[in-house]
Amino acid sequence: MALAFPFDPLKRSEEVENQVTKENQRLYYRFRPAPYYGGIATADAVGCSFLCAYCWNYNRNLYPEKFKKFYSSQQVADKLLHIARRKSFRLFRISGAEPVLGENSFFHLIEVLRLINQSKPSSLFILETNGFYLGYRTDILEKFQEFSNLRVRVCIKGVDEDSFAKITGAIKDFYRFPLIALRELEGLGIKAWPALMGDLFSREKISKFESSLIENGIRSELELEFLETYPFVLENMKERKIRVI
Repeated sequence: MALAFPFDPLKRSEEVENQVTKENQRLYYRFRPAPYYGGIATADAVGCSFLCAYCWNYNRNLYPEKFKKFYSSQQVADKLLHIARRKSFRLFRISGAEPVLGENSFFHLIEVLRLINQSKPSSLFILETNGFYLGYRTDILEKFQEFSNLRVRVCIKGVDEDSFAKITGAIKDFYRFPLIALRELEGLGIKAWPALMGDLFSREKISKFESSLIENGIRSELELEFLETYPFVLENMKERKIRVI
């Protein structure tokens, strides 16, 4: 997919959605038990609205069309439930990509949530999202209210418009949408919280960002995540002049 920086993430979301979804199916490249959160059944998808310099799945998200294995919601749920039974996990997630690129991927996700909830009511599903499309289409958020076992971790990609653009490659004007998603999710009573790559910002900038969250009506506590220093990640960051603090 030809791409110039900075790009329109809404247009990219639409283009990637068309590549990675087909009716109720989506492209995934693996299913695995992962150690995060104390142990979680994980489906790794491809395709994202952003191209974050520090993304551990950068190349797969840059060229999602290279992955040709589509899975239905039922197949995804079955694989995740099999991992959970084998490992005695109660936590589930989709990782490696953006779960919600548009309506097709959104309703694919909703069906995965329903199937897991029906089979394992005591489960928790952690939705790891950049929040972009959810903030653009706040009208769909109420569908999440069906799932009391849903937790939404919104990965904020910068502390301001400029850092967002440098990290994601996207036009800086779109920075506000993940924050809109967080505010609306909280307003609907859906458990959600922001996460930020703490290695890239000074304590002063993080503190200022936390204050801006409150000013935007977002009350949940900020989670700081830390960089996976793969060689290609460091090279991507160097090219975009992003340094570790």
